[in-house]
Amino acid sequence: MKYYIISGEPSGDLHGANLIRHLKLTDPFAEIFVWGGDKMKAEGVNLRKHYRDLSFMGFGELVAHAGKIINNVRFFRKDILQFMPDAVILIDYPGFNLRMAPWLKQKGFNVFYYISPKIWAWNQSRISSIKKYIDKMIVIFPFEVEFYKRFSYQVYFFGNPVKEEVMNFKPDPEFRKKNNLTENPIVAVLPGSRKQEIQRHLSLILALQNDFPATQFVIAGLSAIDKNIYQKTLKNSAIKLLVDATYDLLYHANTAVVASGTATLETALFNIPQVVCYRVNPVSAWITRKVIKIPYVSLVNLLSAKECVKELLQEKFTPTGLRNELMRLLGDTEYRKKMTGEYQVLKEKLGPEGASARVAEMICQWTREGKTLKI
Repeated sequence: MKYYIISGEPSGDLHGANLIRHLKLTDPFAEIFVWGGDKMKAEGVNLRKHYRDLSFMGFGELVAHAGKIINNVRFFRKDILQFMPDAVILIDYPGFNLRMAPWLKQKGFNVFYYISPKIWAWNQSRISSIKKYIDKMIVIFPFEVEFYKRFSYQVYFFGNPVKEEVMNFKPDPEFRKKNNLTENPIVAVLPGSRKQEIQRHLSLILALQNDFPATQFVIAGLSAIDKNIYQKTLKNSAIKLLVDATYDLLYHANTAVVASGTATLETALFNIPQVVCYRVNPVSAWITRKVIKIPYVSLVNLLSAKECVKELLQEKFTPTGLRNELMRLLGDTEYRKKMTGEYQVLKEKLGPEGASARVAEMICQWTREGKTLKI
């Protein structure tokens, strides 16, 4: 069968790659076109668009890149009609995917959504579009099942692919040696996956490097981000930048400074004590506070339904605030032990391993049952 998969972010690229691997095992003759990244491409599929050309953050960027966004929509519609997939799989990336869903259904495609938009956090009005245009919604957090049940919409939870990815990770025993890292404690810095996030967060973290002389600050960089973006911010700093080595870095770290998102969950699954930091421009912050419907921003705290890790957001994300929390994370053994103990409870909530395999099997089954294209 033929599959068209759309992901617009690094986390979607990772989950998409795992899904593709299992789709090919379930359907050995699968033909797959994707919007994604290097991980999905490495699975031997046809990469139509790279996510580095798709990620725009904030109103200003959307306006500045309006022409590119319109061209992406045109390309998508033409490309998918030429390919004629048996199934379209949308992975997160709601700004684009939910806008394309009505058109996809109008054309008669089977539409699956893997990794739900975070409508439980904001913009719950999107539920009507999801119910109308998405054939099957596959979620990765157990609380999402209960959330959608409130709107009389059945979704499917097969486990969490992040847990699967971390549990299957094999660390490099030569990691420290290869990267000229000493045996001193490592603070892993995961500053985000977008240009504005990275620049804003790193500039605040840089102010601390001299306060922890016995500690190594190491940044988890992404190859999809222009290296100059990191280097312009770091300048002559002694802080190391390691590209596409996030899991090895977390495995060897003692503590982490993490921007909110999937990275907070990954850090918890590696049992690394962390502080979650995030700052946006004042206008975006004002809008966010008006529309966000959740008490926490980190997935660790949301899944735990309490503050397991400290969140330093907006005006609380200052060099002084971060310095105080890092001193506690590095030096308070009981504090670290309590946090990692909460992580163990969290892991149980994420369900069994093998999520990607079960999702692939069900998508193949549902597609065979629903092959009724109307073009």
